[in-house]
Amino acid sequence: MRSLITRLTGVLAACTLAASAQAQVDKPVRLLVGFAPGGSADIAARLIAERVAAELKQPVVVENKPGAGGRIAAEALKNAAPDGATLMLAPIVVPVLAPLVFSKLPYNVATDFTPVVHVANFQFGLSVNANSPAKNVGELLAWFKANPTQANFGSPAPGSLPHFFGVMISGGAGLDLVHVPFNGGGPLMNALVGNQVGSAIDTLVDQIEMHRGGKTRILATSGATRSPLLPDVPTFAEAGLKGVEGTSWFAIYAPAKVSAATVQQINAAVNKALAAPEVRERFGKLGLEPTGGTPADLQALMKRDTDRWAPVVKASGFRGD
Repeated sequence: MRSLITRLTGVLAACTLAASAQAQVDKPVRLLVGFAPGGSADIAARLIAERVAAELKQPVVVENKPGAGGRIAAEALKNAAPDGATLMLAPIVVPVLAPLVFSKLPYNVATDFTPVVHVANFQFGLSVNANSPAKNVGELLAWFKANPTQANFGSPAPGSLPHFFGVMISGGAGLDLVHVPFNGGGPLMNALVGNQVGSAIDTLVDQIEMHRGGKTRILATSGATRSPLLPDVPTFAEAGLKGVEGTSWFAIYAPAKVSAATVQQINAAVNKALAAPEVRERFGKLGLEPTGGTPADLQALMKRDTDRWAPVVKASGFRGD
């Protein structure tokens, strides 16, 4: 009997080792980003890719697939093999907003993706051209009321969180602000500098250099507390826009049917990368708050934000198709 138990123990140990080996990512990893190089999603992906590669002992290559608000990258993830060798870093728009505004999508969040880890939170800002007469939100809203033909706001994309922040600001102020969508943060900020739009709402990451360079002026930020990047700039709530509050986030996803062990391996690698002091410092300089956590934490975050933004999207009447 003792001999049998010994043999069974050996078999179980071998099976455990075999399962563990199968769970390991054993090939170079593609980290898909559905936006152009140089943007906030791309920067966040590249900041953690090197450290995650060291943990996985495999190269991690950031692969940009820009277009359609991240939906092209999402479809590529859906069609990838469930072996952990293809991942996607995506902002809130891909798993939360797109399902609210599009009746048809090339992916289903619930059945095509596996949540892996929440990477970072970030805020948005409302900005104007540096030559604008408005020095604060109250003055901007008063100027819009006095100049209705110029009462508009630009966003980096239709159906984006900046778009819906603009809708909330417009309704809360009793205005009918015209939404002017652009193809990304770069074109939006160039249009603001060129006085082609009356105001702009975008991530602080995409606005901060123009603000620091004196070409634009950020009047308010979207978080519950002031951004460490701009401690002298009030939040929307402090500026009188009650209820206009929220942050966006980046998260990493794998295809459906990836093994739980592989998800845990990648999750642990990303959490370790996010805990590195130099990564946290570089994230902070970009207005990114490193987060981390478990796949269940990310799943709960997606549920909370879907519940929060669904009524805003519905009230806006916006549909993406």
